Amino acid sequence: MVTGRRKPMLHYTDEGSGHALVLLHGFTEHSGIWDEYTRKLRAIFRVIRIDLPGHGLSPSMGLIYTMEMMADEVRAVLSGLRIRKCVMIGHSMGGYVTLSFAARYPAMLRGFGLFHSQAEADSEEAREGRDKTIGIIRANHSNWLNQFIPDLFAPHNRERYKSQIAALQSAAGAIRPSCLIACLEGMKRRASRLEVLSGARVPVMFIAGKLDERIPAGKVMAQASLVQHAELLLLSNVAHMGYLEASESCYLFVKNFVTNCYLLSSASHSA
Repeated sequence: MVTGRRKPMLHYTDEGSGHALVLLHGFTEHSGIWDEYTRKLRAIFRVIRIDLPGHGLSPSMGLIYTMEMMADEVRAVLSGLRIRKCVMIGHSMGGYVTLSFAARYPAMLRGFGLFHSQAEADSEEAREGRDKTIGIIRANHSNWLNQFIPDLFAPHNRERYKSQIAALQSAAGAIRPSCLIACLEGMKRRASRLEVLSGARVPVMFIAGKLDERIPAGKVMAQASLVQHAELLLLSNVAHMGYLEASESCYLFVKNFVTNCYLLSSASHSA
């Protein structure tokens, strides 16, 4: 395994060989959420996992982490690794970054995936909710994390994944409150990327949980209908954390999606 950290580039891990797969984590997470997937996928693909600004081992980067800024930092990592083409998949906030990357660097993508994520901008109600969360974090960031992370799981899964929830809470506790606020400000201000979906000329993956209150499955299904080539996995009894709540199903879906992206790309170039 090769690891690297070079300012202003983000911390990353680079494992395996072959076609490139880039995995981005969500808000309060880190690149280690993909450990189990990487152990399997690195036998097939070159897997690059990146810690987004202020998360994991990456440094903080200003007062507002816009999706465009984070996409540019991801691009800088890939440039340093001399990766010209990849498939990129992002969980939650990582999906927002992936959409911004797709808007700014479409020629670099053989396909991309939204893992419990979606392309619309925040509604006015959602922006107000983020402002409220910012106030709560400023007042008591630890208590907020202790409630926020369990609520990402379906109620019946919270006891089952108690140890994973504790690990996520511990890792999130190391993130500076200012970084959490910078992410919330960036998500609050992000633009709609529906045109990225409707204009995509590469496959787009969607994974949605039927019990996900943050990214409703109905919204994801409607957005998938905009895409020329969409692949959708709809998970029963799962909320926002399908990579844990339905780990094997999601892993197989991701593996097959990435394989299909490169097969389709090879076929189009040989036609």
